[in-house]
Amino acid sequence: MWGADKRKKLDINQYSGKTTIIAQDADIQGNIQFTGALQIDGRVEGNIVAEKGLVRVSEHGIVEGTIKAPSVLINGQVVGDVEATEHLELDSKARIQGDLHYRFMEMIMGAQISGSLHYLDTDAPALPDTDATSASDNS
Repeated sequence: MWGADKRKKLDINQYSGKTTIIAQDADIQGNIQFTGALQIDGRVEGNIVAEKGLVRVSEHGIVEGTIKAPSVLINGQVVGDVEATEHLELDSKARIQGDLHYRFMEMIMGAQISGSLHYLDTDAPALPDTDATSASDNS
């Protein structure tokens, strides 16, 4: 009725052959840096950085650390800041304790944020680089 949405929906299938899945019973301790797609069904304690691609935290997924990627889809729990340089999507079971930095954001009723929202203006400088080799500060 209002016209088709011209933005592409986040879809992990567009990264066929470049997708990594962290299973529900898996517990990863350390930083992750990649290109492609990362689906987190388990637990990650560390920073996640994608130069190109998508990070998806599923309903059972837990991330304790910073997430920085062009596209981020959250339906689980994140304790740490999130920077989505292109698209951030929060589904109904998303629970975030940290600041969100986004260019475009969609939020479904039920998602919870305990932190600040920061719009990434194309003219404003980006956040300082958080590479996956730096240690996360758990103090």
